[in-house]
Amino acid sequence: MLRDCTVQPLLTDFYQFTMAYAYWKCGKEETNAVFELYFRENPLGGEFTIFAGLQDCLLFLSKFQLTEEDVKYLQSVLPPTTEQGFYDYLRNINTSTVTLRAMPEGSVVFPKVALLEVEGPLAIVQILETPLLTLVNYASLVATNAARFRLAAGSGKRLLEMGLRRAQGPDGGVSASKYSYIGGFDGTSNVLAGKLYGIPLFGSMAHSYVTSFISMSEVKVQTLKPASGGQPAVDFVSLCEKWLVRVCRLLHMSQDQINSSELAAFISYAVTYPGNFIALVDTYNVMRFKVSWFSDIPIIISNGISEKDLINLQNQRHEVDSIGVGTNLVTCPLQPSLGCVYKLTQVCGKARIKLTEDKEKMTLPGKKTAYRLYGLDGSPFLDLLTLGDEPAPRAGEEIRCHVLNRRDDCLQVTAARVETLHRVYYQHGQISEGLCTSSEIKSHAQNSLTNLHPKHKHLQDPVPYQVAISLKLCDLLNDLTKESKPVSEAPNEPIASQLPVDVNGL
Repeated sequence: MLRDCTVQPLLTDFYQFTMAYAYWKCGKEETNAVFELYFRENPLGGEFTIFAGLQDCLLFLSKFQLTEEDVKYLQSVLPPTTEQGFYDYLRNINTSTVTLRAMPEGSVVFPKVALLEVEGPLAIVQILETPLLTLVNYASLVATNAARFRLAAGSGKRLLEMGLRRAQGPDGGVSASKYSYIGGFDGTSNVLAGKLYGIPLFGSMAHSYVTSFISMSEVKVQTLKPASGGQPAVDFVSLCEKWLVRVCRLLHMSQDQINSSELAAFISYAVTYPGNFIALVDTYNVMRFKVSWFSDIPIIISNGISEKDLINLQNQRHEVDSIGVGTNLVTCPLQPSLGCVYKLTQVCGKARIKLTEDKEKMTLPGKKTAYRLYGLDGSPFLDLLTLGDEPAPRAGEEIRCHVLNRRDDCLQVTAARVETLHRVYYQHGQISEGLCTSSEIKSHAQNSLTNLHPKHKHLQDPVPYQVAISLKLCDLLNDLTKESKPVSEAPNEPIASQLPVDVNGL
């Protein structure tokens, strides 16, 4: 079952509408523009990110429409000098002229490579900025965090997301369950997420269940039918009491040491769930149980588990079967935000660039095509950004490019396979690719991460994955950078070229 998107058009920053009015006022609202949504640095000290949130973006776009109530509210908060014609314009805007290209959801992605490319009328695609960032930022961060937990735990352990009560509100809790599953977790305790997204549910008991029992007299149902069927029910309580004597003798314990509250709770739960019995054993005291045959019993642990804890457990060659993770998964305490940005790259077919003293925040101009280059071992080794009008790179042919942030160095590579990264997912007011289930997105994420070379997946000191730009894109970037230098730095240049070139300050 796919959850309908509940994000409304007004879930945005106020300045999106103040800019939209300014665009409308000067007649630029229908000007064709291209924005890119991307991040500048991989999160959590790693060298990969899992892209998530695309499906919610598509559902948001497909239902984008300001209601009359929305417009009246905007009339109450925008300056009284705002012309009535602008509100008539807002009543009629939709996304029928918007095109969205994107990576497939669940893909492994890297800095400066657009996750989404949004093209359409300037005012409309400007208004879309904040909702799209909201839908992608947290989703991709949690999915990446979950993928790191999976790498730390290993493929053979069952990971259970149990963070609903620790998440930032109900929306954060549901989103965390969905994107933790996509990132590699096996199940959730969140019932609503299970219903909405088909995520397997898991649950056992709380300490309150155990402590609610006082004595064996509270065990009302005392018989249990054999699982094989066809045989009469047995007195399960008497059977447990007989085995209790034998176990105490084996462990050299007195029956006086047995907690009757705990025993009653366990027997009652076992009668209720005879085929799926789980015992919460740390309500009172568990450290004294040191029995060799306990190694045959499936073990589930929780309680503040972090990525570091899982790494330590792996180093100890632990025998835990399932691991419940909550706070450190859904709140991403090591990094609260992925830091995605939404930047203008082209207007009316002309490249736009944001220039700043901080080179990391400089944008890459123009409408681009992104490719992933694979080596002979089947692993990707470089993402290449080219201008949209350049011919596609070909497998087996030498490709010359510049690694990002090292534009002075020319790199020569040959790919065994070349993959175009972006697809058209939304066009003419309709979703143009079928929506995937959460399980399908999870499968793609697992495959995408499996294909990535292990050196890029190390949780500690990973090797950076390379992103490069074509020679033509590099030339454009250099030209626009030179043209934007202040007059004092280029006294012999024509005045027109000394002015900043369409600096995008958003």
